[in-house]
Amino acid sequence: MANRYTLTSLTAAAALALSSGMALAQEVTLRLHQFLPAQANVPRLVLDVWADNVERDSGGRIVVERYPAMALGGTPPELMDQVIDGIADLAWTVNGFTPGRFPRTEVFELPFFVEDARAASYAYRTMYESQMAETEFADVVVLGNWVHGPGVIHTSRPVQTIEDMRGLKLRTPSRMVGQFLGILGAEPIGMPVTAIPENLSRGVIDGAVIPWEVTASLRVPELVQNHTEFESSYPYTVTFTLSMNRERYESLPDDLRAVIDQNSGLEFSVFAGGTQADSDGPARQLAVDRGNNIITIPEAEVAAWRTAAQPIYDTWIADMAAQGIDGQALIDEARRLMAEYEAAN
Repeated sequence: MANRYTLTSLTAAAALALSSGMALAQEVTLRLHQFLPAQANVPRLVLDVWADNVERDSGGRIVVERYPAMALGGTPPELMDQVIDGIADLAWTVNGFTPGRFPRTEVFELPFFVEDARAASYAYRTMYESQMAETEFADVVVLGNWVHGPGVIHTSRPVQTIEDMRGLKLRTPSRMVGQFLGILGAEPIGMPVTAIPENLSRGVIDGAVIPWEVTASLRVPELVQNHTEFESSYPYTVTFTLSMNRERYESLPDDLRAVIDQNSGLEFSVFAGGTQADSDGPARQLAVDRGNNIITIPEAEVAAWRTAAQPIYDTWIADMAAQGIDGQALIDEARRLMAEYEAAN
C-alpha cells in the first residue's frame, strides 16, 4: 500500500510539474478576430505570418488563436469596438467599415492618389505614428497600417468608359470609394466584402470594387465576367489596421511586449501592403484562365477619370476643415512620404 501510494504521489507530482511547465511556457493567449475566411490571402499570407512569428519569437509563451470569418460573433463594422471592449485581443479590419470614424486615414483613399501599395503603407504607418496614434486610434494600439493594391471594378456588364458606370449598383468598401463611384454615375452600396457573393448571385448588386487578390476566395470571377483595371494607376485603395486592446498590450511583461513590438510597426506595415498587392497577379490569372473579359483603361484615357474625380478632393478638404483637420496638409505629407519611400527603394 505504501509503495503504491508513493508511486501515485510521484506520478501526480510529475504531472503537476509538467502542467506547471506548460502553463509557464504558454503565459499569454491572444484572440485574433477578422472577417475573411482563413484560406483568403490576407489571413494566410499576412496575419498568420505575423502570428506565427510572434509565437516563435516568444518561445511559445504567446499563443495567437485565430478566429476567421467573424467566428467570435458580431459583424465586420464591430471589429474595432470588439478590440476596445476586449471581446477580441486583436482584430484586423477595414477602417471604412465605420465611415468617418478615422478621418485622417481617408487621405489614402482619395481617387488616383496612391500609386504603390508599399509606398502608401510606409506613409500611412509613418503618419499614424505622428498624427493618428493619439487621435483616431487613441483607444487601441495599432500594430500595422497598410493599403491594398490597385482597385479593380468587377461588373456584370463591361465598363470601358465613364458613361458605362452610369446606373451600376456597385458594392463599395468605404465612404471615400462610395463618393468616387457616385461621382461617376454609379450607385454605391455599402456592405462587407464577405457579402459580395450572395448579393451578386441575387442580383442585388451589379458588381463590386475590390482588388484582385481577394476575388478568388469570394468566387467573383465565377459570378461576373468583366473586370476593369487602370493602366499604371490606382483608381482607389482602402486602408486597413491590425489593432490590439490597449489594456491587454500594456499588461504584458516587458519582454513579451517587446516581441509584439518587434513584429509590428513600419516594416510589418510595408510587408503587409506589399504582400497584399503581390497577391493580385495570381488571382488575376485565375480570371484570365476562365476566359473572362479584362479591360484595361489606357493611361491616355485615365485623365478623364481623374478629372471627373477631382471634386472629391475639394469636398474632402472642406470636410476635414469642419473637423479641425488640415486636409491639404495631410495630402502634402502623404505625397512627400510616398515619394520618400520610392526614392529610397
